[in-house]
Amino acid sequence: MCVNQVKPIMIISASTDYREAARRRLPPFLFHYIDGGAYAEHTLQRNVGDLASIALRQRVLLDMSELSLQTELFGETLSMPVVLGPIGLTGMYARRGEVQAARAADRHGIPFTMSTVSVCPIEEVATHIGRPMWFQLYVLKDRGFMKSVLERAQAAGVSTLVFTVDMPVPGARYRDAHSGMSGPHAALRRYLQALTHPRWSWDVGLMGRPHDLGNVSRYLGVPTGLEDYIDWLGSNFDPSISWKDLEWIRAFWKGTMIIKGILDVEDAREAVLFGADGIIVSNHGGRQLDGALSTVRALPPIADVVKSELRILVDSGVRNGLDVVRMLALGADTVLLGRSYAYALAVAGEAGVLNLLRLMQNEIRVAMTLTGARTISDITRDSLASV
Repeated sequence: MCVNQVKPIMIISASTDYREAARRRLPPFLFHYIDGGAYAEHTLQRNVGDLASIALRQRVLLDMSELSLQTELFGETLSMPVVLGPIGLTGMYARRGEVQAARAADRHGIPFTMSTVSVCPIEEVATHIGRPMWFQLYVLKDRGFMKSVLERAQAAGVSTLVFTVDMPVPGARYRDAHSGMSGPHAALRRYLQALTHPRWSWDVGLMGRPHDLGNVSRYLGVPTGLEDYIDWLGSNFDPSISWKDLEWIRAFWKGTMIIKGILDVEDAREAVLFGADGIIVSNHGGRQLDGALSTVRALPPIADVVKSELRILVDSGVRNGLDVVRMLALGADTVLLGRSYAYALAVAGEAGVLNLLRLMQNEIRVAMTLTGARTISDITRDSLASV
């Protein structure tokens, strides 16, 4: 007699689904570049695991018929407390990827943050969206480039500068050397991988050209391609940077300025003294110092000290709407997405990112309903369970 076996149910999320689909679609050097972290990737794993371990306090019978996910941030109204964070080489994940991601964010009513090392230049992306975008800038040795790109950002209507300070040197990302992003014969390995991924090769490899660092190429006057990417980054990051070196940028930039890469309470206090409008509690997605705190562990003590002084944003490890609610409960005002939207972009472009945002919006709404939070400001430490 044959007995039917009940198959175990695999519990997955939209982000998990998109990640697996992106793994199949992308050449390995690109998938592992976005998916990997530094060294043994302990911090990358803690970002996700520590966040998932935060228990929420479920409430019932509170009449949750009317909810609002809207929030105000730096004078902007956001449809939900989420921002698309900066990702380098986004234009390699989908055809003109920065444009597609920005359009999805614009349609959903949230900001898009463009990376210094984007494929599309600032001007190309700005012409495709109706709301001001954000721009992320690294600390670089070439101050001429920094001044030039800031001028272009202001001319393009960028509202908010995200100044990344946790990368004075690139982290040791061993996956890149194994995958072909860097290391011996990297260009040949990338070419061979592209041949085995024909959909990506046609859509992005052929139709998504030019494949250069758009903002860098505009400044240098010559194409700066993927083969120059790692060398350019390594030679231009500045380990000598200190708070005083940011003063000219604070004086030059007329819009909102956020310091990204804060993990320590003392550094958060320095950001207040510096005059930042906000900080992003971030460990660069686990791509810099392996062994550093997960952002969900670093966030509460920072919020306790500087919450009244500036706006607090957070990234790293966020994979779904529940994670957004957890971060808000621990003291964040808004949450930045990184890998989760990159996977969706790689799979289905603008439509994929928009679908992910809608799914996350619904997850936030469900979590708010079941924790008794009618508005975003109602999500506080009281939303957390005592365990």
